[in-house]
Amino acid sequence: MAANIMQQIEPSYQHHLSLPLVRSHPAATNAIVPLQPQQENFVSSWEHLLTVVQHINHMARELEAKMLELKQVASTINSQINYLSESDGQPDKNICQYASISVPLVKQTPDQSFILTTRKVDLFKAEREATLLAQQLRQRTHGKKLRGSGRKKPDNN
Repeated sequence: MAANIMQQIEPSYQHHLSLPLVRSHPAATNAIVPLQPQQENFVSSWEHLLTVVQHINHMARELEAKMLELKQVASTINSQINYLSESDGQPDKNICQYASISVPLVKQTPDQSFILTTRKVDLFKAEREATLLAQQLRQRTHGKKLRGSGRKKPDNN
């Protein structure tokens, strides 16, 4: 299958680029005619550029989602391995290591030009947010207990 894909890709590298101003035979005049792109070609090219930009950014979002899925699956496997090897007395195992990662990103500037750059992917954002939420909920619960225990019970006399 890989050979088939390469056979499809290879011919695309064999096309030679030609410039519209370069002529194979010398012209009768030495005047250079300025290149004037047709409006239809310009609009079509611009639409193609926008499509490519959207495709790159869409693929980057999909790639980020798959990276997060990889981390989640690896975490599940880690938990299972470590649960099964609890009695062995061995330290917890980690089947996947994570380095700083990023995905491509194409931004459009106010002057309508584009910047191809990268965006950092934070694989641990969900854990930090969950920890923060848990702390906030504990503080609320603890605060309610303190307020509830500080009230005096009414006398029934």
